[in-house]
Amino acid sequence: MKNLTREIVERIRKISQPVKIMHVCGSHEHTIMQHGIRTLIPPEVEVVAGPGCPVCCVPSREVDECLYLAKEGVTIATFGDMLRVPGSKGCLADARADGADVRVVYGIGNAVEMAEKLDNEVVFMAAGFETTAPTTASELVAGPPQNFSVLSCHRLIPPALKFLIESGEVNLNALIEPGHVSTIIGTNPYQIFSEKYNIPQVVAGFNPFDVLIAVYLILKQIKEGKAQVQNEYKRAVREEGNIKAQELMEKVFYIKSREWRGFPSIPDSVYEIRDDYSQFNAREKFDIEIDESQEMVTGCICGPILRGVARPEECKLFRKECNPVNPVGACMVSKEGTCNIAYRYGSFK
Repeated sequence: MKNLTREIVERIRKISQPVKIMHVCGSHEHTIMQHGIRTLIPPEVEVVAGPGCPVCCVPSREVDECLYLAKEGVTIATFGDMLRVPGSKGCLADARADGADVRVVYGIGNAVEMAEKLDNEVVFMAAGFETTAPTTASELVAGPPQNFSVLSCHRLIPPALKFLIESGEVNLNALIEPGHVSTIIGTNPYQIFSEKYNIPQVVAGFNPFDVLIAVYLILKQIKEGKAQVQNEYKRAVREEGNIKAQELMEKVFYIKSREWRGFPSIPDSVYEIRDDYSQFNAREKFDIEIDESQEMVTGCICGPILRGVARPEECKLFRKECNPVNPVGACMVSKEGTCNIAYRYGSFK
C-alpha cells in the first residue's frame, strides 16, 4: 500500500494545477486530516470541506422545536451528537440538565422500543442525510405506536451542492462526492453538475488511498478537458443506487425547501413526512410554538466553515473557548464536524 500511495502521489504531482476541490462528507474530512493528505498533495490542489456533517447542518430553529417539546413534557430521543448542537437559546443537554426527559439512542429503532414501554409521548429527532432517511421511512411504514412521532431533520446533499455551485461563494472547481450518501442515491443525481456546470466529480470511498485516487482522477479529468462523474467506490456504489431505499423514501417523504445551519433556505433540500403518515409527524401532531429567531451570536463562524469559505483556525474561538469539551458551535460538537476533526488532528492543512 505504501508503494501504491507513493505512486499515486507522484502521479498527482505530475499533473498538478491550481484547483479547488470540495468534499461534503465528515468521514472524508476525518480521513484527510488523520492521514495528513493535504500535506502529501501540492499546495495548489486545495481540498476544502463543505456541509458534510448532518448534525452540524441542523439549524437553530429545528433544535428550538425540540426544546419546546421537551419543555412541554414530551420525551425527546435523538443521537448523542445532537445534545449539544446549539439552538437560539440553548441546547438539548441544557434542557436535560433542567429536568427535561431527553434520551440518547443509537437509532430510530431504539426510540420506537422506548415508546412501546412508555405512556408518555416520544419524539425522535431524525437528523441525517439520504443515508439515514430510509431507516426512518422503514420504521414509519412498519407502524410504530401511537405515542411515537418524528421531527424530520433529514437533508439532501445534491440541492446543497447546487446552491454552493450557483452561489459562486466557494468558487469550487471539482467535487469529491460522499460514499455513504451515494450508496443510497447512486451517481445519477450528480450528473447535472458535470453537464451543466462543467465540474469534474468522483464518488470516493473512505480510506486514504480512495481519497488520493479521487484527487488524481479529478486532476486527470481537468488535464484531459473532461467533466464527468467517475465512481471510484464501485465496491459499494452503483449508478442507480439502492432502488428499494429510494422507493421507501418516496413513499414516506416529500421534498421541500428549508434553511440549513449557515445557509439560507435551500430549494428542495429537506425531507418532510407525507400526509399519509402525518400521525407520526411531530410538526403536525403538536402545536409547536417557537420564535423565528436567528442563531445565537457567539463569534462562532460555523456557517462559513460549513459553506467551505472559512477554516477552523480562522475562528477566534477555535481551541480556546470552543473545544470538544465545551463546543460553542455545531462544527465542534460532532466527531464528523470540521472543527472537531481539526482540533483532534492538528491545524487545518
